Amino acid sequence: MPDSSVRHSHSPHGTELPELDRLIHERIRLGIISALAINDSLSFSDLKRLLKTTDGNLSVHARKLEEGHYIACSKYFEARIPRTQYRLTASGRRALEKYLEQMEELIRVTREE
Repeated sequence: MPDSSVRHSHSPHGTELPELDRLIHERIRLGIISALAINDSLSFSDLKRLLKTTDGNLSVHARKLEEGHYIACSKYFEARIPRTQYRLTASGRRALEKYLEQMEELIRVTREE
């Protein structure tokens, strides 16, 4: 499970900058988490279409989020066709909220400098 403690780095002016959650910060993973935050669940095909990415790329990033317990995956068959469905977990929602707060803080600090 990812470290939930807040880490800070310093700007050239000595202001502390929040260190962002690296698990979420990558573009595809942030897209997955964001899409799931506003939908109860999404299929692999839905996410692939929304994020305009390949099967392999989506699969790798979804697995990282699943290993971090940020998303849950369920697999089933529908008319003999394998289906994969994803949903955001409670810890994933908390991680996204914290990430957004850190981004807002980073923006605030940047504008003040």
